[in-house]
Amino acid sequence: MTKQEELKKEILEKTKEYYELVHKPQQTKKFVKGKSRVNYAGRVFDEKEMEYLVDSSLDFWLTYGEYSKKFEKELAEFLGVRWAFLVNSGSSANLLAFYTLTSPLLKDRQVKRGDEVITVAAGFPTTVAPIVQYGAVPVFVDMELTYFNIDVTQLEKALSVKTKAVMIAHTLGNPFNIKAVKEFCDKHNLWLIEDNCDALGSTYDGKPTGTWGDIGTSSFYPPHHMTMGEGGATYTDNPLLKKIMLSMRDWGRDCWCESGVDNTCGARFSQSFGSLPKGYDHKYVYSHFGFNLKVSDMQAAVGVAQLEKFPTFVEIRKKNFKRLYEGLKDINELDLVETQPHSDPSWFGFLMTLNDKATFTRNEISEFLEKNNIQTRNLFAGNMLRHPMFDSLEQGKDYRVIGELLNTDKIMNDSFWIGLYPGMGDDAIDYMVEKIREFIVK
Repeated sequence: MTKQEELKKEILEKTKEYYELVHKPQQTKKFVKGKSRVNYAGRVFDEKEMEYLVDSSLDFWLTYGEYSKKFEKELAEFLGVRWAFLVNSGSSANLLAFYTLTSPLLKDRQVKRGDEVITVAAGFPTTVAPIVQYGAVPVFVDMELTYFNIDVTQLEKALSVKTKAVMIAHTLGNPFNIKAVKEFCDKHNLWLIEDNCDALGSTYDGKPTGTWGDIGTSSFYPPHHMTMGEGGATYTDNPLLKKIMLSMRDWGRDCWCESGVDNTCGARFSQSFGSLPKGYDHKYVYSHFGFNLKVSDMQAAVGVAQLEKFPTFVEIRKKNFKRLYEGLKDINELDLVETQPHSDPSWFGFLMTLNDKATFTRNEISEFLEKNNIQTRNLFAGNMLRHPMFDSLEQGKDYRVIGELLNTDKIMNDSFWIGLYPGMGDDAIDYMVEKIREFIVK
């Protein structure tokens, strides 16, 4: 063993020792009812994440590198797709997924400004933001209140000659009706982007969510199913979409050389592009108006360690959901989210909605839980059309709405959710059930 190897081994051993001393006690701290904070989500890690992170830092390869390649390969294998690409956030994943559909390389299927994209208003804004930012027209349909996903009976009503795509998320890990949505998209030759940021690990008919459509997206922000701090991914089986995604992720370049590598194509100075001089350096030829959305290799290193334990994360989420459901299913004032038929969700949260029997408001029960150290969350934007960001947009021109979105407003007013992430033990789950029952049943 060289001196360098000995020193690295010693550093990594010390890193593990540091984890045991500093972080492990926090990860394994005993839960105390009423005193311990029950967060809706959080990072779950051990010494491996820290070892890989430090290992990457010692190499000092600060941008996309070996850990990034390893993560992309292993994520693609986990999902059963051909390609997965790392980006710097789930929001960037949605941005990249949508902008990929705007490439001229898609010819008559290219999404152009003024074209329409079917989506929902009950969710996180970055599912919709890229559509608006590009100048396409989001068309909003309502939700259903059993599985809390898109009301697929509204799809045909939302269709027009300008419709080019559907872009929707799986709500809190519960898949939307993929069969109905996919049949609709196939019938009308529409693109389907699955925002899988809250559903990594979920399956529908035994196949992972995010892999049914043309492009799937994931987020690796700390509250999500796994984390690398900031980070996200897009994935696809379509070779043309793969080519466009790589270009748009990396500045819009035409070249596909990896960072630090030159002349992969073997024709760096002999090709012709547009009206550029013949032989113009291929590394500086741009075929799209792209972005720089890559992550650092240090972030990817954390992701590699997280992916190793990810199946365990999924099983704990399922177990925690079942325990919450069994503890709350008899409360008449709450409608609990039901599992989408034909699916096996990797739950992100536990969603509840006040029904007509409730004599209290959503905010009243949320405030009670928060005062008892239980974090709560609304279903993100609730109805994003009611947010200030839509004040400058004109309905009918900048966006369309199908119907009155009554269920979306119901979610905005009466739905909330609590956590079930893998850092929670049975004692925390039971405490949440106890407090909810205390407030309602009395």
